[in-house]
Amino acid sequence: MIPNAYRTVHCNEVRKSHIGQTVTLCGWVNSARDHGGVIFLDLRDREGLTQVVFRPEENADLAAKSHDLRDEDVLQITGKVAARLAGTENDKLGTGDVEIVATEMKILNKADVLPFQLDRELSNEDLRMKYRYLDLRRERLNRNIRTRHKITNAARNYLDAAGFVEVETPILSNPTPEGARDFLVPARLSPGKFFALPQAPQQYKQLMMVAGLERYFQIARCFRDEDLRADRQPEFTQIDIEASFIQRDDIVTLVEGLLAAMFKAGRGIDVPLPFPRMTYQEAMDRYGSDKPDTRFGIEINDMADVFANSGFKIFKSTLDNGGVVRAINAKGFAGITTGQMIRLNELAIEAGMKVKQLAFIKVERDANGVLEYKSPLWKFFGEEEKAALVQKLGVEENDIVFFYAGEWEDACNILGRVRLEIAHMQQLTKDSTALNFLWVVDFPLLAFDAESNGWVAVHHPFTRPKAEDEHLLGTDQNGKARAEAYDVVLNGYELGGGSIRIHEGDLQSKMFSVLGIGPEEQRHKFGHILDAFRFGAPPHGGLALGLDRIAMLVSGEDSIREVIAFPKNNKACDLMTDSPTNVDFKQLRELYVQSTWKPKVKDEAADAKA
Repeated sequence: MIPNAYRTVHCNEVRKSHIGQTVTLCGWVNSARDHGGVIFLDLRDREGLTQVVFRPEENADLAAKSHDLRDEDVLQITGKVAARLAGTENDKLGTGDVEIVATEMKILNKADVLPFQLDRELSNEDLRMKYRYLDLRRERLNRNIRTRHKITNAARNYLDAAGFVEVETPILSNPTPEGARDFLVPARLSPGKFFALPQAPQQYKQLMMVAGLERYFQIARCFRDEDLRADRQPEFTQIDIEASFIQRDDIVTLVEGLLAAMFKAGRGIDVPLPFPRMTYQEAMDRYGSDKPDTRFGIEINDMADVFANSGFKIFKSTLDNGGVVRAINAKGFAGITTGQMIRLNELAIEAGMKVKQLAFIKVERDANGVLEYKSPLWKFFGEEEKAALVQKLGVEENDIVFFYAGEWEDACNILGRVRLEIAHMQQLTKDSTALNFLWVVDFPLLAFDAESNGWVAVHHPFTRPKAEDEHLLGTDQNGKARAEAYDVVLNGYELGGGSIRIHEGDLQSKMFSVLGIGPEEQRHKFGHILDAFRFGAPPHGGLALGLDRIAMLVSGEDSIREVIAFPKNNKACDLMTDSPTNVDFKQLRELYVQSTWKPKVKDEAADAKA
């Protein structure tokens, strides 16, 4: 440890070997207890707790002074290390065998009454965010931030050992087509023009490959102006990686080793390698998601072979018209409550279901012990269909089977959402310690956007089509082209995604054209990268990992806000610093910006009339 004028040891470093020694500690009053005039105080610093005792018979003035201490007062304590009395040891603390008998105390700062108790869980997240510096004193939050440091350091060391060079890229740049709204920054020295905060350093890292750097990484700050969820923030951090003269398997092997090193550093576990791989098509067909949680079953089944000649018209006509009939078997869930069924139907409707209720078959025994298949559908199925359905889905007593008939994409979205909610209702992963990593590969290159009536890139426009599908680009078969893209997934979370990039100017220009970006717009927005490709761009590719999300999963949290020191709340506001905030008119004038927003004025007359 670096010599320190305030302390000789940290609170959690005092052990039996220190008995008889005089030590000096610094920290916060965690709690204080009066045992008949003898004051016991737990002093806390970032490393942990040490018990301090003030005895009136040894130092009456100091003991009297200790009566006035309040939780979170900042103290410097000097005293002798002594063994705790037999029977008072605390095996839950590293310092539980010893205590400090205080001989000196200096109050470094007094604390006011806290807005909330630090030793209690607080459901009011806005209050936590308002006083985030107090929230971070909690052991769990303190541990999370330090865990994040450990995995970040492990990532840097791993990539450095693999020959990667850390390079910072600009924060103020041009807007980039990453799929979300940009945060814009007015440029005072260029009136009427704006910078954009980067959604990702995509073009810069590719330009570094053109520059011959070959192996680059960055712990990159990124910004997206989008609606928030538990694992989203307007500003976030990613581990950005790019390399030249590589193929997909090279990136996969590199990232598997990187993630193993991070989880080892943060959680002390060995991650089995290599990760399994699954195509996008398989992931959607089986799990209804391109980031499937494979810790439990309830897989989606294609029932086309069962109902191809069905007498049930809805299923038969759906299949005849090119649609799909899919089903999931929620084993042991026939006791589903009315409230749970309502919730599943609500989720299905949110995901695109056109009818009000999911079709289902519930399997239970009646009062006479006879197995019943309870469903309005059952009577429409022939005996062969019934037998085939039971065999294919492994239907047993207490199971409930849900069906969806319609378009393939709708079936994936709807049954995928229902599958996850059923797992939540059945608590299938509540106490799970499994880490089910996998790669999802062979994504579609393009998707048709009905709103704009054009094609959009599934990942981004610099993603390379698979060699065997390149001829489909720019034809009426655009939607069938697959990408040299890959995502790494853990327990239903996308940890990161990447691709092999386009490195030829003509192919990149063709890709832009398919996306509806004409020659003039290409020159305006992407002339720099198209020009760079003219001067000898090497084959290259990379991947970006979400550091916040990885830290969340390593720490066992459900929200990335729990692993970010000063996050925004779910309205993208920082309540602690009251930002975003109003800006003075003079500042706006200097930036040649005029706000057109006006607060809504309450119409009291209309309210009174109503």
